[in-house]
Amino acid sequence: MMNCIINFTPTGMLPTKQMTPYVPITPQEIIEQVLAAADEGITLVHLHARDRRTGEPAYQADIYEEIITGIRKYHPEMVICVSTSGRNFYEFEKRAEVLGLKGESKPDMASLTLSSLNFNKQASINAPDMIISLAQEMKNNNILPELEVFDVGMVNYAKYLEKKGLLEPPHYFGLIIGNIACAQADLLHCGVMIRDLPEGSVWSIGGVGDAQLMMNSLAISIGGGVRVGLEDNIYYDSQRTRLATNLDLVKRIHVIAEANEKAIMKPAEFREILRLEGGFGKYGRKALPR
Repeated sequence: MMNCIINFTPTGMLPTKQMTPYVPITPQEIIEQVLAAADEGITLVHLHARDRRTGEPAYQADIYEEIITGIRKYHPEMVICVSTSGRNFYEFEKRAEVLGLKGESKPDMASLTLSSLNFNKQASINAPDMIISLAQEMKNNNILPELEVFDVGMVNYAKYLEKKGLLEPPHYFGLIIGNIACAQADLLHCGVMIRDLPEGSVWSIGGVGDAQLMMNSLAISIGGGVRVGLEDNIYYDSQRTRLATNLDLVKRIHVIAEANEKAIMKPAEFREILRLEGGFGKYGRKALPR
């Protein structure tokens, strides 16, 4: 059984300083919190960029570049995943801009949400042609897709893309549970999604809001990885009496993993399992021989 993956999600697109003072917004804040989490022990980081002036979600590659190079200056082996979310940006050129980064700022991975979906007050639009175009761009640039699935139908769409030659195993899936319009936070929903994953897939479970702790605990207990951070949940307790910090959430995962006699997967191990370059100046997915 594999060690426990911690997929650290520090910022997201939704939390603001008005909601919680602990969410990192500026590149320097994000860098500092990722470095603190990396020192504690994480496997990979899932990054969202924010506008340097307004704090609103941003897509610009130069913002990502600043964050990525700032992290790699101190943790050159850290696995870095960037967002291509359709929640705020709808044009392919904007969503794919970050995929063109090279050298020390090249992302190892990029999120690929496998269908459109509704959040409480907003839609994330992921039309088939957009998903296919993003998947092709990731393949062209040797970037591993982080396959984000919110329900079992999205798992099936991953299999469809694999048959089309747009996705190549081994796959990494992020199962995001508890969104109002998608799979709910219970054992049956999780079990069906995990059962239907392509053979040999690596996966982590994240829970939205109050579901975060429960879904993280479930994932660790059954041998999976976790997605954790202020992107999905800003509170430490289910009664919402205490705002969490990112480091609070990461440390709690370490406690739960230790109680389950699980070690935290290091970035180097994740790189080997997912056929990524080794870090330290070489990033992205290893090119398949042709």
